[in-house]
Amino acid sequence: MGLKKQLGLGIMSAVLGLTLIGGGTYAYFSSSKTTNNTFAAGTLDLAVEPTTIIDVDGLKPDDSVIRDFELQNSGSLDIAKVLLETNYSVIDAEGNNTDDFGKHIQVEFLYNADKLDEVIYETTLADLKEMTPEAVNESVFLPAFGEKGLEAGSSDDLVVKFNFLDNGEDQNQFQGDSLKLEWKFNAQQAAGKEQ
Repeated sequence: MGLKKQLGLGIMSAVLGLTLIGGGTYAYFSSSKTTNNTFAAGTLDLAVEPTTIIDVDGLKPDDSVIRDFELQNSGSLDIAKVLLETNYSVIDAEGNNTDDFGKHIQVEFLYNADKLDEVIYETTLADLKEMTPEAVNESVFLPAFGEKGLEAGSSDDLVVKFNFLDNGEDQNQFQGDSLKLEWKFNAQQAAGKEQ
């Protein structure tokens, strides 16, 4: 074996020895703890009771129908906004309609069963259908629920009055017609906060 190989093996042996010695000299105390943490999401659960708010027939111009329903927050999170989408379809019995039946059905949102004369908001079904859900929230639900919205585990009664408007003109085109109304209620949570 040559001198260079012997020298190389000697240096490598020295480095290996120093590494083993150095590694053994760094002894220290230690301690550790483990924590168990949980993140659980809340629930947003809006219910409407009853699910059929109105089902009447035999209406004539100038008739009114009052119905109440309950919005329930069955979830664990507060509901800040209730957004209402309105849609309806008219079944024209005679095929002679020249006007939208929804323009002749007035909707009055009232405060509650004890204050039936206090109107929160008044419009026609046709106009309500064209409103954005955000605008309905600001006009109807914000005044009804207040700034707090619908708190978790709570409910609120709403009263609606439907009026078949008598416009003083011939409304024969609506005889036998029916209007199928769909209200879709969408709940939005309150803003997040530091827990």
